[in-house]
Amino acid sequence: MTVDHHLQEFHGLPVFDFPAEDARVELPDAAAVAWRISSPTYCDPEDEQWGPLFERFLKTVDTGRVRAVVVGGWNEAYETSSAGIVTALMAANNRLTDLEAVFLGDMESEDCEISWIVQSDVTPLFAAYPALREFAVRGGTGLVFPSIRHTGLETLVVEAGGLGAEVVRGIVGSDLPALENLELWLGTDEYGGDSTAEDLAPLLSGASFPALRSLGLCNSVIQDAVAAAVAGAPVVARIERLDLSMGVLTDEGAAALLDGQPLTHLVHLDLSHHFLSEAMGERVLAALTPYGVTVDLDGAQEPEDDGDGEVYRYVAVAE
Repeated sequence: MTVDHHLQEFHGLPVFDFPAEDARVELPDAAAVAWRISSPTYCDPEDEQWGPLFERFLKTVDTGRVRAVVVGGWNEAYETSSAGIVTALMAANNRLTDLEAVFLGDMESEDCEISWIVQSDVTPLFAAYPALREFAVRGGTGLVFPSIRHTGLETLVVEAGGLGAEVVRGIVGSDLPALENLELWLGTDEYGGDSTAEDLAPLLSGASFPALRSLGLCNSVIQDAVAAAVAGAPVVARIERLDLSMGVLTDEGAAALLDGQPLTHLVHLDLSHHFLSEAMGERVLAALTPYGVTVDLDGAQEPEDDGDGEVYRYVAVAE
């Protein structure tokens, strides 16, 4: 499966595409939408590229009231990194004075496959926008995320077909005292996802992110190992929502999860896109739903045979 749609909502706001220069479109109130600024990834010479488009956006919209920006495609995103985008956003911080949320890389597969999107060091944005509350980035190739400190960030989402171990360690080693929602798509080693459950240790120990209430460790080829690590993790006792979806979770991982610490305090457990047997799915439901936990077991998958007798299980989003 690939990413097959653009964002419709971000930061609790409907996403509005900033229009082409010759379009006759009435613009909404600057604070009422998340502004999607996107240029074609495969540009014709006459296409307006991302830099000039962003400059026109800054001249057209009441930038002091903009709350959310969604960066879509940019020219040759499969070869050209997001570094220029990051620099442009940083330079506009004296104009985007109310900016609370940024999504970097809202591209569907026809724009650019998730593992082809070339990212960069995105962390300078946090220094440029100390009031930032939500940040999301799509694409793990070239992504750099050293440990940072930011006192206002509440939601951090990193979507990738493969998330490098150094990036994972940088994120979980960050000082984010207000962070309530964390979602990491760990991915597969075929696309750079070489992190291990041990790399998550600072997060799972509960030492990081004292305000955390929702944790997603998703889309992972090592989902059983992640589930086993989560089963005994101190952080679980204080979260309300646990998301282990989109990965290759099998009966082994689900059993480890159930045999670990109680999960009956959770509001929601998401295990969708899984490789559980029907019997294990029933066991999960029987263990949790009587306590009011909603459990998502949608998207049951069957292993594939590669023709040589090897069984293959796949994450939901890779390429």
